[in-house]
Amino acid sequence: MAVIDEKLLWDSAEKLRGSVLPSDYMTVTLGLIFLKYVSVKFQEKYDSLEKNGDDVNDRDEYIASHIFWVPEKARWNYVASFSKQECIGQVLDKAFVEIEKDNEDLRGVLPKNYSKPDMDKRTLGDLVDLFTNKLIINDKEGDFFGQIYEYFMGKFAKRYMEKGGEYFTPRCLVQLLVSMINPTHGRVYDPCCGSGGMFVQTAEFIKAHRGNVNNISVYGQEKLTSNWKLAKMNLAIRGISCDLGNGPGDTFFEDKHKGLRCDYILANPPFNVSKYRQKELIGDSRWIFGTPPEGNSNYAWMQHIYSKLAPNGIAAFVMANGVLSTSSKQELEIRKNMLEAGVVDCIISCPTNLFYTVTVPCCLWFIRKNKKDKKVLFIDARNEGKMIDRKVREFSKSDIKKIAGIYKNWNNEEGTYEDIKGFCKSTSLEDIREADYTLVPGRYIGIDNSNKMSMEEIDAEIKKTSKELLDLFEENKKLEEKVKEIFKLHL
Repeated sequence: MAVIDEKLLWDSAEKLRGSVLPSDYMTVTLGLIFLKYVSVKFQEKYDSLEKNGDDVNDRDEYIASHIFWVPEKARWNYVASFSKQECIGQVLDKAFVEIEKDNEDLRGVLPKNYSKPDMDKRTLGDLVDLFTNKLIINDKEGDFFGQIYEYFMGKFAKRYMEKGGEYFTPRCLVQLLVSMINPTHGRVYDPCCGSGGMFVQTAEFIKAHRGNVNNISVYGQEKLTSNWKLAKMNLAIRGISCDLGNGPGDTFFEDKHKGLRCDYILANPPFNVSKYRQKELIGDSRWIFGTPPEGNSNYAWMQHIYSKLAPNGIAAFVMANGVLSTSSKQELEIRKNMLEAGVVDCIISCPTNLFYTVTVPCCLWFIRKNKKDKKVLFIDARNEGKMIDRKVREFSKSDIKKIAGIYKNWNNEEGTYEDIKGFCKSTSLEDIREADYTLVPGRYIGIDNSNKMSMEEIDAEIKKTSKELLDLFEENKKLEEKVKEIFKLHL
């Protein structure tokens, strides 16, 4: 995974201070980074073709490598040559217009507002120079734009009362979800796709397992225009064909994929949204397990997701921890009905600090159609992962392999699964009923006492430690006497 230079990104934002609204920092910066990215990748391919004596103007060669055709006057080196001139904004806008003309997937997606009157052209030119000299593109791969987007959301979201973590799912969480449901073929859907990170990791998973990305069809929807455009850019760069609808739209009111039923659903819906116009959705056909409450959209998202599953489909999504045990009448009724219908497959408790911008823990839900029974697998992963810095925790590859392996074994009809006290438990519906339909894993998995010492072992350990401590006291006493003798010699 490419490492994002956060200082460089912050320096770019600092250059815009005073000349651009904070809400526009991200759009301005991402557009420039995108332009340099596609220019560098185009030039690398161009140089390779030239070196091999191939036709550098054969556009099929670029398409085959998922590289955009970048017209000469849209290439970074050409644009950057105008960085000290007042016309830099116009040059940039024209560059994006030309790229869109030659690349159907980018039509109407790229920013074209660099020449607007309130854009400080000297500042813009300085930002172009900064990226020319310090932004290294050649080694970037993975969800590059998603990482940058997450960074900006974290820095500026509080100003607008947004939670950045709602819009960008931590990469390790996506990798875990993808590893558990194996979306290698069929239709994949994300009803709140943000920057498209779920789809990027799905494609990476398929490639890593020597599959063919062309065996999946990608469908998504996003409410925010900026996110929708970012997702289009993010997926187009990787050659991932996708249907994100004809534009952004509210999933509850403007379903861009009516009638769609999917084999796999991956999602991280925004947590605990209170104002989602619930009254306008009373009687909606998606509320088969019950009408979600007015003050929280969590169970509305769950039921929308379920409504999009094909007959044998599976969904994996992130949720706020509160949904596991909320006792509000409507939410409890929906959770009860889902469990009684046998659609809940697995619940995972996750640790804090996984999100880049917020510290709250979350849980992962897996629901299926046509489950073979009504048992639920509970996994408590709160002690998994490690802090990679002072703010962020990540699941390692071994953590992901461990958790996904347990889930796959549990679904294996050969019976290779075994409960692990304190970590995972296959639980009957009867036990869940007795617990009033709570889905908190800790309620079922018990406490691991395998390392608990016996009284004899405790007594032996006390004696051993006491002896070691007494020996240290004796040694310290001898050292103290030697120090006193040394001091006396100097009196």
